[in-house]
Amino acid sequence: MKRLLLLCITINLLISMSCWAENRSGEVTMEFDLSAQPASQKVQLWIPYPVSNHDQLIGNIRLEGNYSSAGVYTVTTNGTPLLYAEWAQGSKSRKLSLAFDVTRDELRRGDFPVREPSWNPDDYAEYLAPTSIGPTDGAVKELSDKIVTGKVTVLERTKAIYDWTVENMYRDPETRGCGTGDVCYLLLKPGGKCTDISSVFVALCRAAGVPAREVFGLRLGKKAEQDITTWQHCWAEFFLPGHGWVPADPADVLKAMLVEKIELTSPRIIELRDYFWGGVDAYRFQLASGRDLLLNPSQAGEPLNTFGYPYAETGGKALDFYDPKSFVYKFNYKE
Repeated sequence: MKRLLLLCITINLLISMSCWAENRSGEVTMEFDLSAQPASQKVQLWIPYPVSNHDQLIGNIRLEGNYSSAGVYTVTTNGTPLLYAEWAQGSKSRKLSLAFDVTRDELRRGDFPVREPSWNPDDYAEYLAPTSIGPTDGAVKELSDKIVTGKVTVLERTKAIYDWTVENMYRDPETRGCGTGDVCYLLLKPGGKCTDISSVFVALCRAAGVPAREVFGLRLGKKAEQDITTWQHCWAEFFLPGHGWVPADPADVLKAMLVEKIELTSPRIIELRDYFWGGVDAYRFQLASGRDLLLNPSQAGEPLNTFGYPYAETGGKALDFYDPKSFVYKFNYKE
């Protein structure tokens, strides 16, 4: 009996350790073809450029194409890396391929500190500020104050906002792309996709004095090879004093409810709700962050709402990155 008990404990420990150590590795290839644009116009392309950080490893980067010039720059607004390429007037063929290897770790930021150490909000002013469609005053502030009533610490306030987001928003499959994250509109109609849901969470956190940010990236395939062109995903992170940046993904909880046709009270959703509070899976990697972005070299159009998708201009006019006919690109994942 003792041996059986010891065996069970050992198996459970190994399962737990394997979950914490999970990662996903493979090759991502991004192919662009802007040849459909008029040859009389200069064409410019900006792509979020993958880099390594403490959660992911990027390597073996390869760039090919018939561009006139190309280089790696950073977004003027917040330093997000980007790849820029342009094709001069008269170019009939405009193709570019960016390939790289990625290894992404599963994140579990548990064991939160019991006591909150002192911290200076001024050090995180960027992550407490409003954005053009993510205000922190008015109706957003009123709702945030209501949600966090009686909550003292950053952890308590953020958890209350996370719970409210999961319980009051829903995934709307009719939303185009990942959504725009127009927070005031979403408070009136709380349905959208990942950028919408994450943006509401971030805005409510900031209004409550909690530093928070959206993270934009791509999902990695679960099969040996998959087309991931439309697999853009946005999740959130908040700053917990004494602990660092913590992931939260209420959007994936709500996506599971829709896809699996299950209720908020189901054991599966209860499990996912707990998992995505402080954790995210390894089947994703980060490309960008920030809102209202000024690119470098500068774009002719308005500041980018997000850099979750590639961006291009023809003759100084922005192309619709949702239109597969005028803005042709394909992303592929391979183990």
